[in-house]
Amino acid sequence: MAWQIGDKASFTKTIAESDIYLFAGITGDLNPMHVDEMAARASRFGGRIAHGMLGASLICTVLGMRLPGPGTIHVKQDLRFTAPVRPGDTLTAWVEVVDLGLDKGGARLRLKTWVTNQDGLTVVDGEAVVVPPGV
Repeated sequence: MAWQIGDKASFTKTIAESDIYLFAGITGDLNPMHVDEMAARASRFGGRIAHGMLGASLICTVLGMRLPGPGTIHVKQDLRFTAPVRPGDTLTAWVEVVDLGLDKGGARLRLKTWVTNQDGLTVVDGEAVVVPPGV
């Protein structure tokens, strides 16, 4: 497939309570900010928040399933967490091609990556480098 600068794809998911608890169990990150409402209420967030990496992981869904698609190898990801994600938030992960052929063989793409919530607020911002499928 031929990718072009400006190609864009997305994936949307509502973050359920079960997603947060399953992510905590899978990763072992049982930080009270994610799993203990009483402790989280006393924080600057005033309640529980989802793991930042849970929201950021939706970027992997776009890369591996939509753009560039199945067979993509994710080799680098820079992330900046810009706002909290709460249970019930609907997130959309976005990927946009910004550079083609980052190495001599043209086998790597650089992509702008970001995640927004249902209000259009960016909650994760970053950049990825991938080896696209078929390369």
